[in-house]
Amino acid sequence: MSNWSSDQEVDEIVEEEVDSIVEEIQYNYTHPKIPPAPIIRRVHINRDRKEGHTRLWNDYFSDNPTYTNTMFRRRFRMNKPLFIRIVTTIENGFPYFRQRRDATGRLGLSALQKCPSAIHMIAYRCSADAVDEYL
Repeated sequence: MSNWSSDQEVDEIVEEEVDSIVEEIQYNYTHPKIPPAPIIRRVHINRDRKEGHTRLWNDYFSDNPTYTNTMFRRRFRMNKPLFIRIVTTIENGFPYFRQRRDATGRLGLSALQKCPSAIHMIAYRCSADAVDEYL
C-alpha cells in the first residue's frame, strides 16, 4: 500500500522538516532583516561653469577684452602677464587646479576660475562664498 517502510520513518521526516521550519522562524525573529538605507539623491543646480569661464576669458583675456589692462590691474592687484604666469605654474604644479570631469562627467571649474578665488581668499582672508563671481 505504501512506499514507506514504516510510520516511524514518516514521523522522523516530518519532525525534521518541522524542526528546520522552527529554526528558520527563530533565526528570522532573532536576526531581523534591516532594510537598506534609502538612496538620497542630490538635486543638481546648474551653475554654468563653462559660461563663467567664457565670461572671465572675454572680460579680461581675449584678443578684444571687455575691460582694459588698467581695470585688470585694479581688480587682480597685478599685471596680466604675472597673473597668467601664476595660473600656469599653479595649474602645472597642483592637480587640484587642473580642469577635470566630476563623477557625473560634467567639467569642473577651470584654472582661470580657481586661481583668482584662491588668491583672493589668501590675500583677504575671506571665505569661498565671498569670491564666487565667475564661479
